[in-house]
Amino acid sequence: MVTELDGQIMRCVRDQNGNHVIQKCIECVPEGEIRFIVSTFYDQVVTLSTHPYGCRVIQRVLEYCHDPKTQQIMMDEILQCVCMLAQDQYGNYVVQHVLEHGKPEERSAIIKELTGQIVQMSQQKFASNMIEKCLCFGTAAERQAIVNEMIGSTDDNEPLQVMMKDQFANYVVQKVLETCDDQQL
Repeated sequence: MVTELDGQIMRCVRDQNGNHVIQKCIECVPEGEIRFIVSTFYDQVVTLSTHPYGCRVIQRVLEYCHDPKTQQIMMDEILQCVCMLAQDQYGNYVVQHVLEHGKPEERSAIIKELTGQIVQMSQQKFASNMIEKCLCFGTAAERQAIVNEMIGSTDDNEPLQVMMKDQFANYVVQKVLETCDDQQL
């Protein structure tokens, strides 16, 4: 039955109902039998990640496909556009998924890509949620780097003042208070 999908994968992924069939195939069918499905997504990861149904399919691939080549291709494409995905209404869910369920080195790579943009990203509706995930799932050193960026390099704590008053960034400040220990504050 799965082979009947060949040539129809992208159409199904973008379909309100068809995407559920593709997700179920990824979850239930042995990986070796769905390589033709997953390989269809190569070079399409970012495009699918910004689609309302495609983002769910990409999350399932990240969750259920353990082939190192597939994982590497997916992560390379995500990391190339992590800042754009973070700000996208659907793409941010893919990045959050990696932060929650990915390997430590994948989390670190995402946080590294965001370094220098923490304050700006925190002020963005979708990216602010992802910055909160960075605080929850990053290492102590990564959390410290995020806090340092929020505090700024001057004595007046200007970035932090701006963030506390921002409609989205204030939640990031609250997450810092929840997740960081006394030494990091």
